[in-house]
Amino acid sequence: MSIVVVGSVALDSVQTPSGCVEEELGGSASYFSLAASLYGEVRLLAVVGDDFPARHVHCLRERGIDLSGLQVAEGRTFRWKGCYEGDLNTAITLDTQLNVFSQFHPTLPEACREPSCLFLANIDPDLQLEVLSQIGGAGLTAADTMDFWIQRKKDSLTRVFCRVDMVVINEAEAKEYADTRNVVAAARGILALGPKAVVVKRGEYGCALFTDSGYFVAPAYPLEHVQDPTGAGDTFAGGLIGYLAQAGEASPAVVRRAILHGSAVASFAVEDFGVRRLLTLSGSEVVARCRELREFTYLEGI
Repeated sequence: MSIVVVGSVALDSVQTPSGCVEEELGGSASYFSLAASLYGEVRLLAVVGDDFPARHVHCLRERGIDLSGLQVAEGRTFRWKGCYEGDLNTAITLDTQLNVFSQFHPTLPEACREPSCLFLANIDPDLQLEVLSQIGGAGLTAADTMDFWIQRKKDSLTRVFCRVDMVVINEAEAKEYADTRNVVAAARGILALGPKAVVVKRGEYGCALFTDSGYFVAPAYPLEHVQDPTGAGDTFAGGLIGYLAQAGEASPAVVRRAILHGSAVASFAVEDFGVRRLLTLSGSEVVARCRELREFTYLEGI
């Protein structure tokens, strides 16, 4: 069982109503990997600059993440600066410096070419296609995206959606991609391209699973205090894909349980800044919170 993720590793500076941090470990691949490492072996493919702090490498390795696919290029690491004001569901980007990430072309080591699960995090869809062309076989392939790529490279993104088993996307982006105001119609439109499942992330309102055979809604775990929502979607995906890799199958019942795991892991991540809470999170804590989520949604016979 192995999980391969291709995405970004970054240095994030974030301000929320709870405080601020400077150049914390961030990026889609970092959040995903730390969440998925609770379930199995994770191999991370990304690029950082030669200024990337050794302490962040140590944090990833401490969680057993294979960094043999982490490229170190001459130059500065990808940096993102943002803030959250009244609406913690929406980040306001203050500065983005792609730096070495702008020249990233993922090359998969031989050991990464037939993973149990492959997750294509939010990166240029042309790069996602490059990765898919290097895969000899995978038990499950899944992809995420964002509005930037929908607006600029929709044709390439459509080719990605046609080639993966699962699309993980937030509600606003699903509607934008499908050019509709209705999330059900948006998910059905994406399913028509070929994926077996579309998972729509809805922030504090949970998520929804769409397949040809059914529909499932899971709540977000109710939290009174949210410190930093950055990376919550990538963390959700890490819990989701990690559980599916551990289970070794993607039957409807297993996918539903995986979604609860994704929601549970993401709920821990937002309790502290950056990846801090993920670095101390245990599998038993996740299972306990999944049981609570199940109780929240259980209804005895009507």
